[in-house]
Amino acid sequence: MRPLANVNPESLADAVERLEQGGPRAAAVGGGSDLLGMIKDDLVSPDLLVNLGTIAARDDLTAIASGPAELLVGGLVTLTRLSTHPDVASRYRVLAEAAGSVGTPQIRNVGTLAGNLCQRPWCWYYRQKFPCYKHGGNRCFSTTGENQFNAIFGGGPSYIVHPSDTAPALVALDARFRLVGPGGERVVPAGEFFTLPRVDVARENVLEPNEVLAAVTVPAAPDLRSTYAKVLDREAWTHAVVSLALALQMDGDRVRRARVVLGGVAPIPWRVEAVEDLLAGRRVTDPLAAEAGRLAVDGARPMSKNRYKVPMVENLVHRTLVSLAGSG
Repeated sequence: MRPLANVNPESLADAVERLEQGGPRAAAVGGGSDLLGMIKDDLVSPDLLVNLGTIAARDDLTAIASGPAELLVGGLVTLTRLSTHPDVASRYRVLAEAAGSVGTPQIRNVGTLAGNLCQRPWCWYYRQKFPCYKHGGNRCFSTTGENQFNAIFGGGPSYIVHPSDTAPALVALDARFRLVGPGGERVVPAGEFFTLPRVDVARENVLEPNEVLAAVTVPAAPDLRSTYAKVLDREAWTHAVVSLALALQMDGDRVRRARVVLGGVAPIPWRVEAVEDLLAGRRVTDPLAAEAGRLAVDGARPMSKNRYKVPMVENLVHRTLVSLAGSG
C-alpha cells in the first residue's frame, strides 16, 4: 500500500475545507474499516486522509442524545455503542438490533454509523475490479454471471444490493440525515438519501463531493414495536442475504401505522408501501401476515441464481409480522 498523508482537522468546518483542498484524492475517515480495506484492495487511491476522529467530541459526532421528541446519533458513534445503548435498545429496538447484527464484534467496535450507511457495494464483480458500471464501465456482469446475492427489486442498469444493516432500520424509523459540506448544512430524509442506479449508476447516495454525514435524528414514535430480522449465508462477518426492518405503531392490538423496509434485495433500502397500507388499521393475524408476505414480493424480478430470495422474503415478512405483533 502506497504512503498516505493524514491530517487532523480542528472542526467539522475545517474538515470540509481540508477535503476541498485535497480534491478528488482526499477522503474523510472515521472508523475506516471499509475505506482502508478498499485502499488495500486498490479500489480507491486517495493521497490524503482527513481524520474525523480528532473532532468527534467537539462537534458531537459521537453523541447519543435521547429526548422526548427525538433521538440524536452522531455519525461517528460506533455500532457497538449504538447497539448497546439502553435508550436506543428500549425505544428504537430495530436500530439497536440492526447495528448489533453488523459483521463481527471487532468490526462493530471500530465501525461507525455513518460508515455503515455510506459503505460501497460488496458485489463480487465490483470488489474484484471488473470494469462494471461502478468502475466506469458499461455493463453489469451479474446479469449473466454470478448473481446469487444481487438485486431482485429496483435493479438496472446495475444490480448491486445496498450492504448496510442500519439503513433499512433508519428508513423504517423515518430518520433524517444531517449533511455538512462546502455549501453548508442540509437535512435529508433517510428515504431520500439512497439513490437507485438509474438515477446515477456510479453512486449509492446523494452525498455531494466533500460532504460528510454528520448526524442522524430519529423522531419519537409512541407505542412503537420494531425489530430487525436478517438471513445470512453463514454465521458471522457477512452481509444480509435478505433482511427486514419492521416498525409498527400500535393502537392496542391494531396497527395504526407501519413501516416495512427490506434489505439485501435492492440497490437501496426497499420500502414496501403496499404492505404498509395493507396493515394500517388492522389486527395482525396469521392469514393477514401471510398475505403481507405474498404482497411484499409482488413485482420481484429475480435473475438466474437468486430466485430463492423470493420465498425467503415472503416467509421472513410473514413470520416477523406475527412475532412482532404478538410481542406487546
